[in-house]
Amino acid sequence: MKKIILSICFLIFVANSFAQIRPKKPVTLEKDAVIIPDKNNSADQQGENQDAKSTTPRKDSLAFEHRDDAKDALIMSAQFLDSTRKLYLDSTVNDFDKYFPVPSSFVYLGNNGAAAKSLIFSPTQQIGFDQGFHAFDIYKFNLENTKFYQTNRPFSSISYQLASGKEQMLQAFHTQNPKPNLNIGFEYKMITAPGFFVTQNTNHSSYRIFSSYQGLKKRYQQNVIIIGNNIRASQNGGIENTSDLQDPNRVDRFTIPVNMGNNASFRTNPFVTSILTGNQNKDFSFFIRQHYDFGKRDSIAVNDSTMTYLFFPKLRIQHSFVYQKQQIQFSDIFADSTLYHNWYNINFASKFDTFSISETWSEIKNDFSVIQFPDTKNTAQFLSAGITLQNLYGDLKTGKDKFYNLFLHGEYRNRTKNKKWDIIANGAIYINGLNSGDYSASASVSRYLNKRLGLVQIWFKNSNRTPSNIFNEQAVFNLGINNKFKKENITSFGLKSENQFATFGFINHLLINHAYFINNFQASQYSALINVLQFSMYKKIRLTRRINWHVDLCVQQTDLASPIRVPAFYTRNRIAYEGVFFKNLNVSTGLELRYFTPFKSNGYSPITQQFVNQDSISIRNLPDLSAFLHFRIKGFTGFLRAENLNTMSVKNGLGFTNNNFAAPYYPTQGFMIRFGVKWWMVN
Repeated sequence: MKKIILSICFLIFVANSFAQIRPKKPVTLEKDAVIIPDKNNSADQQGENQDAKSTTPRKDSLAFEHRDDAKDALIMSAQFLDSTRKLYLDSTVNDFDKYFPVPSSFVYLGNNGAAAKSLIFSPTQQIGFDQGFHAFDIYKFNLENTKFYQTNRPFSSISYQLASGKEQMLQAFHTQNPKPNLNIGFEYKMITAPGFFVTQNTNHSSYRIFSSYQGLKKRYQQNVIIIGNNIRASQNGGIENTSDLQDPNRVDRFTIPVNMGNNASFRTNPFVTSILTGNQNKDFSFFIRQHYDFGKRDSIAVNDSTMTYLFFPKLRIQHSFVYQKQQIQFSDIFADSTLYHNWYNINFASKFDTFSISETWSEIKNDFSVIQFPDTKNTAQFLSAGITLQNLYGDLKTGKDKFYNLFLHGEYRNRTKNKKWDIIANGAIYINGLNSGDYSASASVSRYLNKRLGLVQIWFKNSNRTPSNIFNEQAVFNLGINNKFKKENITSFGLKSENQFATFGFINHLLINHAYFINNFQASQYSALINVLQFSMYKKIRLTRRINWHVDLCVQQTDLASPIRVPAFYTRNRIAYEGVFFKNLNVSTGLELRYFTPFKSNGYSPITQQFVNQDSISIRNLPDLSAFLHFRIKGFTGFLRAENLNTMSVKNGLGFTNNNFAAPYYPTQGFMIRFGVKWWMVN
């Protein structure tokens, strides 16, 4: 109830405080940052010019104050914490991935907010301590995907989506510069979905508060981030029999028996957040970075009475502080002793019992860095070196314990003034502590050739990492792993080309000592070399003046004997009628199709929250088919989608019962209608 009241209050506030944006054209990434108002006032501008030419004012004429369109324009840019590249607003409407939390290249277990996994293989290369729970990462805010903004006017956006099965999603964003050298903002996201099967409801909420401040003399700067994520996801372990999907008496999916939580009543109320059988994960992050620069002072004259202060850094002293806390929990108040014995080798004294398990880790990290800028007037070229002390406090099977890590890191970047070359090289090594011996090294070189040939990038990364903590025999969620695993070594390199014709990509992953789950609770390590090759392409094909065909595809190949399972071919196709009509109506409408070849997809372990290997069931799905209408009118964007048309079946009368599968025994939704709106507002 609190969330409903808060949402209504926020809507009333923004409706009364802000006016609609009046963009002339879409503002896309890496393009012009200025949102220019419509030129509906051209007559006023002409009159203003004529008045300016007049040297003798007329006393008997009315004096009107003419509107200055430049003052009405929104100028806003953003950049990630450790990036020198500026990003700008993207108002395009042809790709729903920008408005939905689950990318098209992912599969999720039948409900928005459920555990998800990418169809395009990407190894975990995070070195140092890692708990190992990543099934819900795509729904979370984190430090790495936080942007800091600079805007000349307060900017807000709010979006709401409603889908079949009472699925809802609310997102809110606001940022402003109370002073030219101070920016503040916040983001909020809520996902709630009862699901279509028993014990499948999800309810997630995330918030992020951020601010950046620069001293008046531009020597001192501070960045602050506060993040909280609350993940609540029920788990049913999949359906018992896939044949039940075709049973004409089970068109209502909540009547289909599931493996876990069958005794729970089916609840369609999207605001019921209690989890009787499933996961409740919480995390909190506080980050503050401060730096002070030494360098060259300068100033320029704006007019006869105004001077603008300039400062070009040569040496920067920087300190970063991070506090993070993460709690992982699984509970089942209707635990079936037979299932728990067969799946996890856990025995209960009675037929049904209550089972609960949780693990909590806290982290305090202090980093001291020195950054040197060789070119006085190019802050995108720098060399940095630093040392980090990390203190860890966690739960183990033997009780609470504490650990530490001490590691060194360095980085070199150089984005040339003409923006043709972009060079990045960085590395880190853990010299002492829990993860001693972990290291990573990476390098990337990009070159903009010309307008026709576009951008070419080559990159390389090698990491030597301790397997995630869940493989540690002392971890609470380690339910049966007694192996002493060696460090994983992962080497990746690739090539990317972006030009007028298409975008191409090639990646080669080489893995040694790959740690993985062989079933719901046991794990193993593959000592032989695993080679994964990937080729990807994106191409926009103009079929007619208004009809475009957007093609995404990826081809993957790996060793048949390796434990990595990927579809050999993945593609996403959008055939859309697109264009701008009546000056302000931007439309994209058509069909969207996604398909991947059959493969032995990973199963899912509800307690450990891990996707696990299995070799008995191949997922053979029909192409996912959706019809869509996306449009934008100035600052308002709307979406109307008919999804999963491929589930239509006439076997037992017309219905949408031919479900695809995200994983063995985890069917995806049937036919769904999804409606969404988004407003951009500027004060």
